[in-house]
Amino acid sequence: MIRDLLLGLRLAVGGGRISGQALLRLLMTTLGVALVVAVLLPAASINTMVGKQSERSEAQTATAEPQPGADPLYRLHWFIDSGDDYLQATVLAPGGPNAPVPPGLDRLPAQGEVVVSPAAADFLDSEAGASTRARIGGTIVGEVGKPGLVKAGDRVVFVGASADQIKDESYTETVYGFGIPPSESSGGGIDIVTMALVAPIAAVLLVPLLIFVTTASRMGAAQRERRLAALRLLGVSGRQVRRVAAAESLVGALAGLLLGGALFLALRPLVGKLDLFGLRFFPEDFVPSWQLVVFIALLVPGLAVGAAIFGLRRTIVEPLGVVRHGKASQRRMWWRWAIAIAGALMMGATLLAEERSNATTVGLALSAGSTLLLVGVAALLPWAVEKIVARISGGSPSWQLAVRRLQLESGTASRVVSGLVVVLAGAILIQTMVGAISTTDPEGSTWQPEQPVAAQLQGDRLPEAEELLAEEPRVSAVHQITATTLNKAEGGHARGWTVLIGDCAALATRAELGSCSDGDVFAVGAGSREPEPTAAEEGESARFISYLEGEPLLGPEWTIPAGVTRIPADEAVREVSSTLLITPGALGGIQPPDTQDMLFVTGTGDSKAIFEAAAVAVSPLGWSLDVWPPLGMYESDRLDETTATMRGLMLTASLFVLAVAALSLLMLSIEQITERRRPLAALSAAGVPLSVLARGSLWQIAIPVGVGVVLAVVAGIGITLPTLRYAGLDLSLDIGLIGVVCGAAIMAVLVTTVLTLPLLRQVTKLDSLRAE
Repeated sequence: MIRDLLLGLRLAVGGGRISGQALLRLLMTTLGVALVVAVLLPAASINTMVGKQSERSEAQTATAEPQPGADPLYRLHWFIDSGDDYLQATVLAPGGPNAPVPPGLDRLPAQGEVVVSPAAADFLDSEAGASTRARIGGTIVGEVGKPGLVKAGDRVVFVGASADQIKDESYTETVYGFGIPPSESSGGGIDIVTMALVAPIAAVLLVPLLIFVTTASRMGAAQRERRLAALRLLGVSGRQVRRVAAAESLVGALAGLLLGGALFLALRPLVGKLDLFGLRFFPEDFVPSWQLVVFIALLVPGLAVGAAIFGLRRTIVEPLGVVRHGKASQRRMWWRWAIAIAGALMMGATLLAEERSNATTVGLALSAGSTLLLVGVAALLPWAVEKIVARISGGSPSWQLAVRRLQLESGTASRVVSGLVVVLAGAILIQTMVGAISTTDPEGSTWQPEQPVAAQLQGDRLPEAEELLAEEPRVSAVHQITATTLNKAEGGHARGWTVLIGDCAALATRAELGSCSDGDVFAVGAGSREPEPTAAEEGESARFISYLEGEPLLGPEWTIPAGVTRIPADEAVREVSSTLLITPGALGGIQPPDTQDMLFVTGTGDSKAIFEAAAVAVSPLGWSLDVWPPLGMYESDRLDETTATMRGLMLTASLFVLAVAALSLLMLSIEQITERRRPLAALSAAGVPLSVLARGSLWQIAIPVGVGVVLAVVAGIGITLPTLRYAGLDLSLDIGLIGVVCGAAIMAVLVTTVLTLPLLRQVTKLDSLRAE
């Protein structure tokens, strides 16, 4: 056995006068296996990456129980919304010299000092982060280390303060340590939902690459079979011949395995520079588990070797060099239909689920069903091509040559084109989803007052904020509104109303009031996807309620006055649907408990510029105030950025995999021309023009590709429909991108044909008939 394998290894890199074919097969197999390994190793690292992130997250978990020898650390979370981005700031103040230090910091920042993460530093140094930098203030003295970050892209800021500044704040936490006991650790790891979402992407990327590997490993089959026949003449048995063929493919597979591993290690440092929707990762977290590495090391070379041996299944290698092909067996269809039907049933079952129910089971069914349907459609393509060409007759000579060849054997070409089908259908699926999201109007009302609100403020120092805002020239008005909760007097803890209390000018920033005077009450209706609120009946008794440790406490009673004005939800900002708007005069002197005061800032000019100006104006108040833009101001910008990123990524990935599939088509065309060089030379000698043979080669590839493109478009749209229905989105096809991807598939056929013309011209020379 060892001698057979060594002989195969020698033939893989030698082979006498046909060493060029052997070397090309070796290079293509090595390249294909390397690309597969380079894709599989990052996928195999996802579980480790999630586990590392979980470990760092658990290490940052604060311990509120007093620890021996530890002084308290006062901690206050400060979420800084900058409109199109945000920072997660944490204000720290030691309660003594032995206060614990959070992971990622060498020491606690002193008052006025700031420590930032690398991603936060990049943002604060940019033009977009200038106003946020002004709000934080202080001096940046250091950088947060990796232990203080869950992901590399986390925008984390630690701000130093004194204990007197924050220990009496309502949201301040007292911390005595960090980390959780190993017995309470969750262990991390990828969850099944994430795994299910990754599955369709992996299928789109891997199927064409695996087809490329199998195609490359079977290149030069005719020459290899003649060489194996020569070995039979020397006394090598049929079983030994198969071992030699396996060893030939094993060289390229092992070389590809090493090259793929090297490619993964070389590209891994670049992972830290990628920014996907604001997410960045630590390159060193991408470490595949040794179990998966062993699995990949056995699977991928085994695939290449198996493809080479599988190619000899209907070939009998005789000592005299006669290669007899057995009758093609009938195509087994049961497993192909089983995959497609299983996927269709999973997708169809989701039609019974309630729209936007957010059920994990439905998400898994959609992910698994779409993956199975993608694979099933690719598996059914050879059968579809076979049935179509069987019913074609007549046509030009080039057309008849291509159709007759496909009637005799269409499986190989169809299997190669299956990679194109998966890519096209997957691209259509993902791009249709992205397009539907980008063209869907935001949920709820889009109403805005004549002078839109540019900023909202909430905190303990609102009077000082009003004084600071009055000095900002771009701010024209500041309105105060008080929020509280109202319940039916006899309803106990039943669901009641959210209440906003303010003068007419303030409430006019929340809804279209029409006429308004002090003493009026307005009831805003429910949004399209919300349950109708309990009706506010005139003369009905209600109670204001407050909460203590999550438990409601009944407050003063109030009678709903006559003349409540009903306002439709689409004539108010979306966040006040199902809300009562009350002017102070309607309360009759009642002081509701547990209220939250808010300021709403309006101005003239660009709302985004006013928001930044207002945020900078109140920056001296620091973490005592939360400042954020109104809902929807930056929503379209964020959505457009996400859509553009998704579209670019999908187009790049699709074109890359299409290039791999096109290379598989090229190898297939070269192999077919080489195998049929004598019949082609005979046709040329009989007077058939080279142009007819070239067009025949074109149609032989174009027919399976055309069938595949049609199947891909239909399947891609069909798979998308249940997902869109469940997500409550309208169908929106990105015709431009679908046209680009389909056009690239057609272009692959034309380029393949052009590149094979020199070989076709060479094999049709009369010299090729000399052996006859």
